[in-house]
Amino acid sequence: MDLSSTIRSRRSVRAFRNDPVPEALLRELVELANWAPSAGNLQARDFIVVRDASTRQRLAGAADQTELAQAPVVIVACTNASRISKYGQRGRDLFTIQDAAAATENLLLAAHDRGLGAVWMGSFGEEEVRRILGMPPHARPVCLVALGWPAEAPPIPERLPLGQILHLEHW
Repeated sequence: MDLSSTIRSRRSVRAFRNDPVPEALLRELVELANWAPSAGNLQARDFIVVRDASTRQRLAGAADQTELAQAPVVIVACTNASRISKYGQRGRDLFTIQDAAAATENLLLAAHDRGLGAVWMGSFGEEEVRRILGMPPHARPVCLVALGWPAEAPPIPERLPLGQILHLEHW
């Protein structure tokens, strides 16, 4: 699939088949995610791959999102403040989140390109997710991605016209 088609045809998939996702494919997706740009190329992000059903169920509770329990895999994109110290507070508070977000978009596009479905979730109890996953103090969960073989083909969502979002040289 060419890049334009991949971008335009990717959807937030919330229903998954029970088929497992091979570990080699998960590793490839995370590697492609890490090719996203990052502040100073410091790659201040990490990924936690969760396949255990009990842990996925607990994450679903922390997010109030049943898709997390139903998907065979949840990938948690996290900041890693230990890799960003040269940028001070702005690096810890902003750049690490941008790094994780850019990598998540790569992950979503790569997953779609390989026939997988996924949905990015940002609404969850951060401290509860940290506790469930035993995360160290320098890491912060940014988003939870439910991932698996799709059991649905969501409709094409509406997009705002370019004239409403494009501002050339000034607002």
